[in-house]
Amino acid sequence: MTPLVSIIMGSTSDLPVMEKACKFLDEMQVPFEVNALSAHRTPDAVEEFACGAKDRGIKVIIAGAGMAAALPGVIAASTTLPVIGVPIKGMLDGLDAMLSIIQMPPGIPVATVGVNGAQNAAILAVEMMALADDALAARLADYKSGLKEKIEKANRDLAEVKYQFKTN
Repeated sequence: MTPLVSIIMGSTSDLPVMEKACKFLDEMQVPFEVNALSAHRTPDAVEEFACGAKDRGIKVIIAGAGMAAALPGVIAASTTLPVIGVPIKGMLDGLDAMLSIIQMPPGIPVATVGVNGAQNAAILAVEMMALADDALAARLADYKSGLKEKIEKANRDLAEVKYQFKTN
């Protein structure tokens, strides 16, 4: 299989957050790869990765980073592929990473999800690719329909919870 999405993280300590993206892509049957690259510790490897990603068949890059969170922006500077940044909660509850990722200069966009929002990053990546893939679009539609069903079931379950002064 050739990966269509590349999930990059600053270090393997980010894996507990980023694995949510892995699980969603797996559920959607989207081939992906996962690597650790550091904008500060392996800058040459990051640039090599970003410059070659499109030629390897990658369609979207999801980059998670904490603290200074330079990784998504450094990748975006070296590719024309869409990059989705995932701020990782760190010393300032992820605010430091989020602000770093959203403060990109003109011409170097990085889509940004919420702190620790790796699953939303994967959903966004799938939405992008589903524009040109009807089978993937159908799987995504099924997933989103399932979200509605979860809430409807939750309301049915809540209706069964009894309190003396509960009115519904």
